[in-house]
Amino acid sequence: MLSRMADIAKTKPASAKKSAKVRPEVRFRMRIRTGDTVALGPGKVELLEAVREFGSISAAARSLDMSYRRAWLLIDELNRSLKSPATHSEQGGQSGGGCTLTPVGETLIRLYRDVEVEAARSCAKQIADLTRLIRS
Repeated sequence: MLSRMADIAKTKPASAKKSAKVRPEVRFRMRIRTGDTVALGPGKVELLEAVREFGSISAAARSLDMSYRRAWLLIDELNRSLKSPATHSEQGGQSGGGCTLTPVGETLIRLYRDVEVEAARSCAKQIADLTRLIRS
C-alpha cells in the first residue's frame, strides 16, 4: 500500500504534463503619440472597428469587455487628437442615439491595418528568425 502511494506521489498531475507545441504569436503594436497622449494605437483602432460593427459606443464597449466610460474617453481622446473627428455621435432619444464612423475613422482603420500587413510582410524573414529562437 505504501509503495503504491509513493508511486502515485511520483507521477505528475495531468496539468503538469507537457502541452502540445504552441506557436509564438507575433503582433505589431504601433502607436502614434502626441506628447504624452497616444493619439492612435491598437486599442483605439479595435474600438473604432467595434463602433463600426455595433453602431454605438456602449455596444462596442460591451463587445470589448470595456466600460462605457473608458470607451467614451478613448473616443474623445482620439477625436481631440485628430484634425477631423473619427466618429459622429447622435444623442439618445426615441431612436436610441448611436455612433458612426466618419470617413476619417474609416481611413484610420484602413491605414492602420495596412501598416500592420506591410510590416509583417516586410519583416517576415526577421520574424521567422526570431520565432525560431522562442521555446514552444
